Amino acid sequence: RLVGIVLAAGQSRRMGRPKALLPCPPDGQTFVSQAVRTLRAGGIAEVGVVGRPDDSALRNEVGHHIPPVPYLENPTPELGQLSSLLVGVSYAEACGAGGVMVLPVDIPSVSPATVQALREAFDQGPEPIVRATCQGRHGHPVIFGRSLFAELQAADPSLGARAVLRRDPARVREVDVDDPGVLRD
Repeated sequence: RLVGIVLAAGQSRRMGRPKALLPCPPDGQTFVSQAVRTLRAGGIAEVGVVGRPDDSALRNEVGHHIPPVPYLENPTPELGQLSSLLVGVSYAEACGAGGVMVLPVDIPSVSPATVQALREAFDQGPEPIVRATCQGRHGHPVIFGRSLFAELQAADPSLGARAVLRRDPARVREVDVDDPGVLRD
């Protein structure tokens, strides 16, 4: 079973306000709510959102989901996206999950069908990494199997999960989807 992890602990410095709480077309729900609903609609029952300890607005938004969505605090968000991913990995380990499907909050246009296609590819294949591609370009979400959790935890923070992704191309299954949302940041 996979656990969905929405990475939402970034500072959004370039934007000037939190991306997670921006309205997402067409219905105006927030980016974070869109991400949670997309993962669930694609067959990921257990979803957690990683955020900063002091982000009460995000915590409040996450708290409105039914069934409940855990708000996972990243105590060191200044260390970058890998630090948030590792908070999610720890949560997935505690849940006994076979892997994590990682979706950055600023990729809100992924379709539930894409989530389902990635989940099915992970279930069917031996590769511990599954990632979405569209028109030959790598996108999100990405799945990391449990067998890679220790490797992620040992990864160089300056390189992040990218180093784990690139270490051995034979362990990566790319699933080409007709979903430009996997690329839309």
